[in-house]
Formats: sequence, structure tokens, C-alpha cells
Amino acid sequence: MKANNKMSWALRPLLLATSLIASSAVVAAETAPLNQAISKGAYELAFSNSNNALFLATARNSSNEKGGTVYRLDPQDLAVKQTINTDLKTFGATINQKTNVLYFGNTVNSALTAVDASSGKVLNTLVLDGRKRGEDVRPLQPRQLVADPATDRVYITGLGPQSVVWVVDGKTLQLISTVPNTGKMATGLALDAAAQKLYVTNADGELVTINTRLNAIEKRQKIDAGNDHFFLNITLDTQGHRAFLSDSKQPQVLVLDTRTQQVIQRIDVPESLAVLFNAERDELYVTHRKAGEISIIDASSYKVKRTVKAPGLPNSLALSADGNTLFVSIKQPGSRKEPPKNPDSVLKIAL
Repeated sequence: MKANNKMSWALRPLLLATSLIASSAVVAAETAPLNQAISKGAYELAFSNSNNALFLATARNSSNEKGGTVYRLDPQDLAVKQTINTDLKTFGATINQKTNVLYFGNTVNSALTAVDASSGKVLNTLVLDGRKRGEDVRPLQPRQLVADPATDRVYITGLGPQSVVWVVDGKTLQLISTVPNTGKMATGLALDAAAQKLYVTNADGELVTINTRLNAIEKRQKIDAGNDHFFLNITLDTQGHRAFLSDSKQPQVLVLDTRTQQVIQRIDVPESLAVLFNAERDELYVTHRKAGEISIIDASSYKVKRTVKAPGLPNSLALSADGNTLFVSIKQPGSRKEPPKNPDSVLKIAL
């Protein structure tokens, strides 16, 4: 009995070490990013808080070459729960969390499509620029979308040599107003609903401020004029009066004070595409397409907390309702001459 007791005590450290290793392996497996292949032609994401569902816009449709497909994904395992076929290819995406209606930009058709997030029913489609493409005519193309739950309006950037912002009634899908002259290739879009301000960024390195009560530009300012910039996207910390600008030409994200529109910080990261602020965790997320990485940044210290290597080209971002899970659409490298062989995917990152 004594011998057995001595052996038991001797084995305890080994058993404890084995248990700790096993527990660490389980934790690592649970927190490791999950990548799920979905479809070719994947673009932007939107998360429905009401349905606890993730939606992915794609420019591919198995039954209609001109159409697209929106995939409803389970946020736990990213399994496809529903496929919603649309007559037009879908690219940009946003959702009105109050009405639970999804809006998708049909870039190549200069249109907007509304979909009920609960049923998956396509509600309506609006052509935003009906001009026929020709040698001297280039219809403006929808790029970024944002919905205002308070007014049930949808704002869409229309890209061109001289861009616009379209203002659409979210319920009727009727065009309310067009805000002209937002600059060359005005891509980025962010809304401060409480302040009634809409912010637009463009290839001219400008920040354009639109008064949403008047649907008119109230200010435009060149940002960091001494350097060459293309601010692709913008996200806001409305409580902290900050704007974060992603840049495809400079290896940094600029942080602005929205009250003065002055640069208050430069975050050293690779050239960037999408940018998303998480108020719940005071964090900033940035996709770096060329570098194939996603940065998770402390928005207080402006230090990179974590870098996640992507299994492809990281594209757009979305957050779960509780702000503790980040979703990233991942595109595969390819070109028109050599299209990607594998489907695009969605990456799930536990924060």
C-alpha cells in the first residue's frame, strides 16, 4: 500500500502536466480562427442581430449568369443555412438592424437590392443610374452602403471620376436625393446618425462631410496633404469623436478628430482595405489585402494587439451582435486570364 501511494504521488506531476497540455490544446482549438469555403465571387458581409445570422454577398449565381447569390451562414460553424438568389450580382452589403432589411449594391448594374433578412425574400430592386454604357458614358457604380435605422434611409456611394452619394428610402426603395461632387472614386462611407453627418473618403485624399438633414456637402478637407493617399474606407468612434481611415497607398491607418478633422494618430500597419471599429471592446480591425493579414488594434493605445494571417486575400469585415466575434470575407488570388480555382471563404475570429 505504501509503495502504491508513493507511485501515485510520483505520477501526479506527470498527470497534471498532461492535463494542462490537453486543456491548452482544447482552448487553442476553440480560439483558432475557423475558415469555411463558401463560393467564388464573395464580397461583403452583414450580420443580423435579430436572427443571429451572418450574410455574405456574392457575384455568382448557379442558375443565372447575370445574377448573384446571398448566403445565410450559421455564425457558430459558418455552415450555409440558406441561399438567396438575386437577379443581379451582389457586392456591397449593409443591414438596417431596426427593420431587419438587408441592402446589397449591384455594382455592375448600378442598382440596389433589398432583402428581408428573416425570410430571405427579395423585396425590391432600384436602378440608381439607368444610363446605357457607351464610349463616352460610364454609369456610376455603387460601392459602399450604410443604413440609418432612425430615418430608414440608405446611403450608397456612386463611384466615378466625379462621384455621388445616393439617398434612398429604405422602405419604398425610392431615390430621395443625389448628393453630387463627392470626389474622384469616393469609396469610403460612414454615418454618425446622432450628429446627422455622413462622411465620405475618396481617391483625392479628401474627407467629405455631408449634412444628412439637408443632403448637401457642408465641408470637404484634404487630409495629410503632403502625402499621396487613397482612403478606401472609413469607420467611426462616434462617442470619442474619432474617424479611422484605411489607406491603399500608405502603410498606415490615419486617426482623425472629427471635430477638427486633424490627424491625431498614425497607426503603422500595411496598406489597408476594410476598417471596422468595435465600441464594445475599444478595438479596431483592419484588412490588409496585399499582406494577406488582419490587424486587431487597441483603439486606446493604437498598438497592434494581434495579427491574423489570412488563408487568402482578406476583404470585408463584420461583427457578431455581442462584439466578441469578427468575421472576414476571404478572396482567393486570381485574374480574368487565370481565375481562382478554389472558392472564396469566410474566416471567423474569436476576439
